[in-house]
Amino acid sequence: MDSCVTPLRHGGLSLVQTTDFFYPLVEDPYMMGRIACANVLSDLYAMGITECDNMLMLLSLSQKMNEKDRERVTPLMIKGFRDAAEEGGTSVTGGQTVINPWIIVGGVASVVCQPNEFIMPDGAVPGDVLVLTKPLGTRVAVNAHQWLDQPEKWNRIKLVITKEEVKEAYYEAMFSMATLNRTAASLMHKYQAHAATDVTGFGLLGHANNLAEQQKNEVAFVIHNLPIIAKMSAISKACGNLFNLLQGRSAETSGGLLVCLPREQAAKFCSEMKSLNSAQGASNGAWIIGIVEKGDRRARIIDKPRIIEVPARGSQAANQDNSTANPDPSSNLA
Repeated sequence: MDSCVTPLRHGGLSLVQTTDFFYPLVEDPYMMGRIACANVLSDLYAMGITECDNMLMLLSLSQKMNEKDRERVTPLMIKGFRDAAEEGGTSVTGGQTVINPWIIVGGVASVVCQPNEFIMPDGAVPGDVLVLTKPLGTRVAVNAHQWLDQPEKWNRIKLVITKEEVKEAYYEAMFSMATLNRTAASLMHKYQAHAATDVTGFGLLGHANNLAEQQKNEVAFVIHNLPIIAKMSAISKACGNLFNLLQGRSAETSGGLLVCLPREQAAKFCSEMKSLNSAQGASNGAWIIGIVEKGDRRARIIDKPRIIEVPARGSQAANQDNSTANPDPSSNLA
């Protein structure tokens, strides 16, 4: 499971905890702190938990950094982490900082819950619909941005994307990773979600398989649609087997929630997600990407999934998308 659930001795309460850390992927230390915090909290949100009682921050500074750089970078990462925690209604009360060969940033999140505050990730039934709440392609976007300064690698993708489009995708990935999954966690209760996980290092298919294995019922997940940051699928194809984005194996950082919902609730969940995200300045919502059927507790992506190109916020395509009604993404699942 995404979080550890420990029953307490007192009054039917449970302690729910999670920890996570990783290495920097974006150039902005403040945003890196926000992304790290969002990534930690996401494990709670994947269980439908919307409140967090306490956070600790884990920070490793590189011994290769000089003192001036440490003094500039460290406060920004800490501020980003704390600001994201405050946005999530919690606070950072401590942590640990060490010197290490690499920069590492992460944390611990803890909450004491009543049983009705979390949703165990094991209740999917045949007929459910799979919903994803953030687009895929963050790793591809981050790598492509790094390649702007590496001519040999840039030459591999320059025929399928412009430098401006790479920058738009990079900023979309950065803001997407820094966005909390708290809204989706709240809507999981409203629309009776049966199970969920967050999509991170194992990629969409890896986490879908992990979730399928946990189900009480004999079910399988079949994925038909892949919402991907615009142009990232083209980069993935141009790079052969480097990313395996269309195969669902490309690693994500602080990705969206993969939620199993009753079919009659899924479209309403997606609509409300889009509405709430638009109010917060984001161009994206949620997408119906597959179905739950009887099976062997495995997940698979069909041979030719529908690629949903998700425009970067602020781009011309995103502005056009927000001015028109989206087609029903479930129409491809019949």
